[in-house]
Amino acid sequence: MRLRYEPRDLRKNAKPADFGRVAVLLGGTSTEREISLLSGNAVLAALLRAGVDAQPFDPRDVPLSDLVTRRFDRVFIALHGPGGEDGTLQGALEFLGLPYTGSGVLGSAIGMDKLRTKRLAAALGVPTPEYAVLRSASDLPACIERLGLPLIVKPASQGSSVGMSKVDQPETLAPAYQAAALVDDTVFAEQWISGGEYTVAILQGRALPSIRIETPQAFYDYEAKYFRNDTQYHCPSGLSEAAERALATLALQAFDAAGATGWGRADFMMDSTGRALLLEINTVPGMTDHSLVPMAARAAGISFDELVLQILATSFTRQPAT
Repeated sequence: MRLRYEPRDLRKNAKPADFGRVAVLLGGTSTEREISLLSGNAVLAALLRAGVDAQPFDPRDVPLSDLVTRRFDRVFIALHGPGGEDGTLQGALEFLGLPYTGSGVLGSAIGMDKLRTKRLAAALGVPTPEYAVLRSASDLPACIERLGLPLIVKPASQGSSVGMSKVDQPETLAPAYQAAALVDDTVFAEQWISGGEYTVAILQGRALPSIRIETPQAFYDYEAKYFRNDTQYHCPSGLSEAAERALATLALQAFDAAGATGWGRADFMMDSTGRALLLEINTVPGMTDHSLVPMAARAAGISFDELVLQILATSFTRQPAT
């Protein structure tokens, strides 16, 4: 069985029974398992409060084929990182004929790859920080010469800032490269931007209010995202109306460049001239009590439970082909 994609079929007035039996995919085996469990359990609780017949499903413990044998009608994907939001899971669900939330195979695969997302977005006129691909230790001297210091080293296909390091001194570049290479075969360095950090959540084709992030950490890393209580979130972000519209437009363009759909997030840094530079997109953002999409939704008047239902409604855009 295959799925047919109908992008306009969102059934915004769907009742809980219309969703049928829903599997909330959570946990998994990536480096982001801990956060996925938090996100998935928060989503599951919201669906149950809404009266949806939902159950947890951890693909680390049971095969995906059980989704069919247990007669699930659709899947809410709350798996973060490789194996959850990189297109492999989406391809498996396409093969099984099970509708699922968020982006499809292509959008998920590209969105998980920060490097390719940057290249595609730049081709459509969305600016991103200057970067250099690091294929081996021999690339490190030229990287510093090109980008200067400080800079940031990133693995291309990890989420939640896993494997990322800020480099302030030449001697710390090699350890940063090695740390990133441990979790990903593709590593790149990016020009350090010292301005404000902003994120724009996207839901069913529209941009939600932007959030400005402030952290005492060197950058918005794993601890700052999920566990620290001194990270500050400003929503409204303080941008002018015109700047807010411009940032929303860039976020939607970046999402479209990657072929992403349904819901997600685009992250930016603002340089000293006020120019927004795309860092990455995220096609399965966190849904924890520290997470940004629920925060932006609240600013738009959307409760967490309603947000979860609207995300689940994106699964209606994929239906078994007859």
